[in-house]
Amino acid sequence: MAKRDYYEILGVERTAEMEEVKKAYRKLALKFHPDRNPNDKAAEEKFKELGEAYEALSDPQSRAAYDQYGHAAFNARARNRGSGAGFHDPSDIFRDVFGGSSIFEDLFGGGERRAGGAQRGDDLRYDMELTFLEAAQGCEQEVTVTKLSQCETCHGSGAEHGSSAKACAVCGGRGQVISSRGIFSIATTCPRCEGLGRVIDKPCRDCAGAGRREKTTKIKIKVPAGVEGGSRLRSTGNGEAGVRGGAAGDLFVVLHVKRHEIFSRDGDDLMCEIPISFVQAALGDVIEVPTLSQAEEIKVPPGTQAGTVFRLKGKGVKNVQGYGHGDLLVRVQVEIPAKLNGAQRAKLEEFAKLCDESVHPMGKSFLEKARNLFR
Repeated sequence: MAKRDYYEILGVERTAEMEEVKKAYRKLALKFHPDRNPNDKAAEEKFKELGEAYEALSDPQSRAAYDQYGHAAFNARARNRGSGAGFHDPSDIFRDVFGGSSIFEDLFGGGERRAGGAQRGDDLRYDMELTFLEAAQGCEQEVTVTKLSQCETCHGSGAEHGSSAKACAVCGGRGQVISSRGIFSIATTCPRCEGLGRVIDKPCRDCAGAGRREKTTKIKIKVPAGVEGGSRLRSTGNGEAGVRGGAAGDLFVVLHVKRHEIFSRDGDDLMCEIPISFVQAALGDVIEVPTLSQAEEIKVPPGTQAGTVFRLKGKGVKNVQGYGHGDLLVRVQVEIPAKLNGAQRAKLEEFAKLCDESVHPMGKSFLEKARNLFR
C-alpha cells in the first residue's frame, strides 16, 4: 500500500512553519493516543503514522530531503538499517513535543509506569564548530562533555552493596499520593520517595542514592560529508545516565560551519570567483581553478565577458543523503589594470584607435537603446 503524504497526515500545507507542524501533531496525537483509545487498532495505527510523519518533518534536513524526493528520500536509509529500518517510538516523539515525560504522564496517568524508579536520562546539546572543508568532506571529532554518568560503585542502582530498593510504603510504589477533595481525586508526588515509587534502605555512599555522578567524558562524533551549518547529529545513549538504571538520554550535536575564503555553497553546489586579466579574457587562455580535492583546468574562450560562469560537473559537495555530488561553479572576473606605465598606456591608446563598433557590440547596442529613450 502506498504511503500517505506526510503533510496530508498532519493536515498542514507544505509551506507550514515548524510551529504550525508541531501544533498540528500535538492536536492529533492527543486525539489518537493509545491511552485514550484502548484496544482501538485503527487509532494505534494512526498514532504511529502521525509519529512517522512528524519525525520526518520536524528535522529541517530530513524535511528538505522529503520535499525533494518524497518517501524515496528514506529508502536508502531504510535499506542500510536492515529489517528494523525506520523504527521509532511514537511515544518518544510525543514526549518531545509535549515537553518531557512529566506532562506526558500527567495527561495519561503515566505515574505508575515508573515502577522501580527507573527514568530515562536527559538529552544534552553540544555546539560543534567545523571548518568549511570538514563539513564538506566529513570528519571525526572528539568532544568533551561533563554530564551525569552512571555511578560505577552501585552501577546505577543507587543502593549500597547488599541493599536494594523496596516499594515505597507511603504510595505503594505508584510514586503518587491520591487524596480526595469532595468529588475530585487529586494525585500529588509522593513526599517520601519523591515520585520514584521506590526507596533505598542503604543509599550508595558515592552517589547518595542517585545512581549517577558527574563525570567528564570524551565522545567521538562522526560527521558525514556534506553537512551544512545548523544540522543536528544524534549520538544515541551519550546523554545523561538514567535514574535507577533507566536508559541514558541522547547527545545532540549542533553544527556550526565557518566561512571559507574562496568557496561559498548553495546546497550541494560550490561557487568561487576567479580573477583573470583583460588579455586572458580577450585572447582566451587555460586557467587553473581549485576544487575540494585538487586543482582543475578550464578553458577560457576568446572574448569571455566578466561574470561568465563555468560549470565543473561533480566537483561540488557530496550529498549527505547519498545522491551523488554537486557541481563547482566558477565565475570569472576580469581584472582591470590599476596602474599603467608610459609604454603600456601608449599601446592601449594605439589599440583603442584600431577598435570600431564591431569590437564592442554590447556597447553599441546599449547606446542605441539609450538614444531611443529621448526620441
